[in-house]
Amino acid sequence: MNKTKVVFMGTPDFAVPILEGLIENYDVIGVVSQPDKRVGRKQELVNTPIKEVALKHNIPVFQPEKIRVDYQDVIDLGADIIVTCAYGQIIPKEILDAPRLGCINVHGSLLPKLRGGAPIHWSIINGDKKTGMTIMYMDVKMDSGDIISQRETEILDSDNLESLYDRMSLIGRDLLLDTMPSIIDGTNSRTKQNEEEVTFGFNVKREEEHIDFNKSSRDVFNLIRGLCPVPGAYAVLDGNEMKIYSSIISDKKVSGKCGEITNIYKNGIGVCTNDGEIILTDIKPFGKKRMDAASYLNGVDKKSLIGKVFE
Repeated sequence: MNKTKVVFMGTPDFAVPILEGLIENYDVIGVVSQPDKRVGRKQELVNTPIKEVALKHNIPVFQPEKIRVDYQDVIDLGADIIVTCAYGQIIPKEILDAPRLGCINVHGSLLPKLRGGAPIHWSIINGDKKTGMTIMYMDVKMDSGDIISQRETEILDSDNLESLYDRMSLIGRDLLLDTMPSIIDGTNSRTKQNEEEVTFGFNVKREEEHIDFNKSSRDVFNLIRGLCPVPGAYAVLDGNEMKIYSSIISDKKVSGKCGEITNIYKNGIGVCTNDGEIILTDIKPFGKKRMDAASYLNGVDKKSLIGKVFE
């Protein structure tokens, strides 16, 4: 094992393989994660996924509410390098300046494209053909530091947020482990980002989860899979919200109002878009569990759905 002392900062499942890779290969002396959250009806306090990994390996965990003011414990660990991935807070300059090898970030896009907290969501929603992982030096501005290394992956039509998350998390782990030796011995490359090529992938807002059937079938298809399984895209039918998790672009020519239910199929609900029809195949009706659309259709009057309009 390399004796380089590493502090890791991260929070969600996406960062778990990256932390585990570091633990197997380096001396991880501390982990920083967001505060635990209360979840469910009973509001039970649940550890972050990264905290769970740290506890399993008896690694000290720090969970400051605001890292920008409560950072001294992290500095006092005396790390040689700090690695972050999906931590969830802006890292203050005091931390960035502390380790002798600097602070590096494992980011879920091909920077300078899609800086921000939801780059994987937006790579799918935007209809990008490829994305990838970037290892970069951290700077005071969000995701603006020099690029050290990158690795691409194709975005398939069969991908949704979950499948792309899982694949990119492993790519990020492997890329980091391949890149770390050059960072430690000072032979790594360092490329400034082209500010003229910068785009952003900020956290998805509630209003951006709403499906606009006035858009193309492809745009609707991309939004649905870019938000599946969490938070889930939605539309409103008969005044009630329906979550929609998967769809198929129909090759049928239809006429009707955008958002209008045009056909009922064995596997889903056909809805008119501005250039055709999208078939909704995996849904969560208001007040019910998630189900395939075929199961939903078995319990409703199919004929009464024709002509109704999603808002």
